Amino acid sequence: QVRLVESGGGLVQAGDSLKLSCAASTVIFANLRMGWFRQSPGKEREFVAAISWGGLTTTYADSVKGRFTISRDNVRNTAYLQMSSLKPDDTAVYICAAANSGKGELPSLPGQYDYWGQGTQVTVSS
Repeated sequence: QVRLVESGGGLVQAGDSLKLSCAASTVIFANLRMGWFRQSPGKEREFVAAISWGGLTTTYADSVKGRFTISRDNVRNTAYLQMSSLKPDDTAVYICAAANSGKGELPSLPGQYDYWGQGTQVTVSS
């Protein structure tokens, strides 16, 4: 079983930056593809970004491309989401997810992920 714990959320102003962390309690972290999703009240879970097991390949939702950066540290078993130029529309619970190693394009659908964290709230005020 893989346990994911997010941290780093908070209340910021539009234009600010914030860095989220996702700590994984597993020895197989380096074999997992990691992703970030977000969800606002009344809305479906939305894909934000994903990263390959080695960190060489990343993919982003169009809404965050150029502003957010996903990364990982396979020694610390931690994935990160650096968020810059935050907007009020970025307000959501940000949820970390992990997918067992696979091939092809990085997963961007919730059903493609095997493990989920509880999420961390990010609120951006205007």
